[in-house]
Amino acid sequence: MPARLLPALLSIGWLAASPAAFAQSYPAKPVRIVVPFAPGGGVDVTARILAQQLTQRVGQSFLVENRTGASGIIGVEYVAKSAPDGYTLLVGSQTTQAVVPAMYKVTYDTTRDFTGVTEIARSPLLIVIHPSLPVKTVADLIKLAKARPGQLTFGAASGGTPHLAGELFKLTAKVDMLFVPYKGEGPAVADAMGGQISMVFSNLPVALPQARGGKLRGIAVTSAQRVPSASDIPTVAESGLPGFEAFTWFGFFAPGATPREVVVKLNADSVSALNVAEVKERMAAQGLFVTANAPDPFGEFVRKEIVRWTKIVKDANVKPQ
Repeated sequence: MPARLLPALLSIGWLAASPAAFAQSYPAKPVRIVVPFAPGGGVDVTARILAQQLTQRVGQSFLVENRTGASGIIGVEYVAKSAPDGYTLLVGSQTTQAVVPAMYKVTYDTTRDFTGVTEIARSPLLIVIHPSLPVKTVADLIKLAKARPGQLTFGAASGGTPHLAGELFKLTAKVDMLFVPYKGEGPAVADAMGGQISMVFSNLPVALPQARGGKLRGIAVTSAQRVPSASDIPTVAESGLPGFEAFTWFGFFAPGATPREVVVKLNADSVSALNVAEVKERMAAQGLFVTANAPDPFGEFVRKEIVRWTKIVKDANVKPQ
């Protein structure tokens, strides 16, 4: 063999073996998990629970980095443009991956620029009504909304799951209710308690204490099944709107061109971490239910969610507020 060919052949051999070799040594340095929202929210809490477990199990630091702004677009675009080497990852939600691209002009394509590692968890919503309204069930709410078209109001941050769940309810029940935009879920719940708006479709950990305390009336959860921590509250589907389901989901993503071997290793480590009893308990305390799965079914789920929420945004004529 001519000596001059040896370096080239060695290079080719190294490239052929590099994905598997890289995966075996991955991670060889700290990993950043980008959260596109401020600390304290559902995405941030979920990411930090996962990062802590991965750090303990893998032997490298998984560091949460909050890159906020523009309804999560800034952080998501940053990860989409990052090197696909497994060292810059994203914890996103249906808001960032499905709803925002349907409402805003973004530079990323969820299916092209991201590879799903695993779904992390889901959180149902609770429909809570101001106690002054003569509403105790979903059927009551639909009847009242039809009797007072455009007069009942619900509030939420524009584009988030509580907002889109309300729009889905309107479409499914064929009622006219007025959406009132807020900067966050907390102010909307506060105004519902004060009677400034009629109701909120709120994340369970936020709304349930107010319902238990009598400041609001919880009439239904938006998940397909009843929630163990609120088993006395029926689902929307069993209360007059069969098939209705809306929930917040959180997912773990890598840039689109990340080697398959790295994604598989990340998935195995993440699923193992999420199935620890302590993790499930911590998630449950936040109103979250662990839903860890494999990359392929998660990717298919995300594609279906994009189709679903894009249609809802279009049918409800949802615009940025």
